[in-house]
Amino acid sequence: MRVEHRAGSGVDGATVRVVNGLTAQWAAHTADEGTAFSATGVWPLLAFLADGATGAARAELAGALGVPAEHAAAAARHLLSALDAVEGLDSALGLWTHHTLQLREEWRAGLPARTHGVFGDDLVTAQERMDSWAAERTAGLVERMPVTLSRDTRMVLAGALALRTDWRQPFTETMLRPESGPWQGRSLLGLHRRSIRPDRVGVAGTPDGFVTALTVPGDSGVDVHLVLGEERMTPGQVLGAGVGVVERALAVTAGGLLPLGHVGPGVHVERQPATAPEPIALDVRTVAYEVRADHDLLALPGLFGLGAAQDLSRAHFPGVSSFPLGLGTARQSVLARFGALGFKAAAVTAFEPYGAGAAPQYRYETTVVRVAFDRPFGFLAVDRESRLVLMAGWVTDPAPYPAMGLGRA
Repeated sequence: MRVEHRAGSGVDGATVRVVNGLTAQWAAHTADEGTAFSATGVWPLLAFLADGATGAARAELAGALGVPAEHAAAAARHLLSALDAVEGLDSALGLWTHHTLQLREEWRAGLPARTHGVFGDDLVTAQERMDSWAAERTAGLVERMPVTLSRDTRMVLAGALALRTDWRQPFTETMLRPESGPWQGRSLLGLHRRSIRPDRVGVAGTPDGFVTALTVPGDSGVDVHLVLGEERMTPGQVLGAGVGVVERALAVTAGGLLPLGHVGPGVHVERQPATAPEPIALDVRTVAYEVRADHDLLALPGLFGLGAAQDLSRAHFPGVSSFPLGLGTARQSVLARFGALGFKAAAVTAFEPYGAGAAPQYRYETTVVRVAFDRPFGFLAVDRESRLVLMAGWVTDPAPYPAMGLGRA
């Protein structure tokens, strides 16, 4: 059940702010371990649930969404339509209900067209179909639905995001052996690139410390931002600062304006000999990585507004169905892969209501801005036009250098 919505013209600023705000809040709960998550994948589902909720569940969901519940469904429809207009991004929404569950027509009609399917008591077949939907909608990056059907399942509301962008300027694969930090002594699959665009990197100050942010432009509508903080900063502080940089809420000193010396996390500006007059160069070293993560959204009920909805002793979604419904499961599965040629990522979210010549002759000097992401760092995949954060994550376990030659990630 693929959502066909082709009328989007961009995400409005208010929605970008509330969804990016949810990204920053989710990041604050990130532990010192590798992860990836998509608030953009969660937000529309919360909005549709809020539209059919009542009482405390409705109030909590509205609070998490940052918009009134009565406007939530319209905002979700607009967001899904706008996402469909982002080059390099595919999105889909699916709804499955048990054959005994009757939906309120007003609520069902508020969903995008052609999203609804029905399942019966053959849960094995139903699960296989839903798993296939997840795999198909993410080009196989997420192979199955993050929820498992049970006899208590009456409905599954799911969303899928899959994004891909190829780098405008590919990296060169090499070996990277950090001299200090958590990755010291490891042989990693390093990525190197040199360009004459020093302003792709910048340094920003925050109350928690300085961060370095690098933009890696894709050839589609999606860019990836790598964010490195001071070693004492937490993942949440670094990623939160990254959201501020993306939204241009933080002042950033661009690479071309940085003074000589060590001027930010992982950044060193120096003068180098050159064979001819050259503009300021940007020399980037980072690592290839793949991050997989599974999230239990009910473990953070305050963040997602899902506290009251978990009480299965009462009905919380009368606007969805006259059948009493409470929320039994809410999960997200994510994969993000960063390599020499580009970036791929996908997220499936589901809510389950129950019930390198000759030595050159140097006569000139040039300035080089060197930046190295050789210890844990954050990343943000962003819609270039609206600056909506589509996915975020934290890298702690980069790809090892292959034993036999180099691979193309």
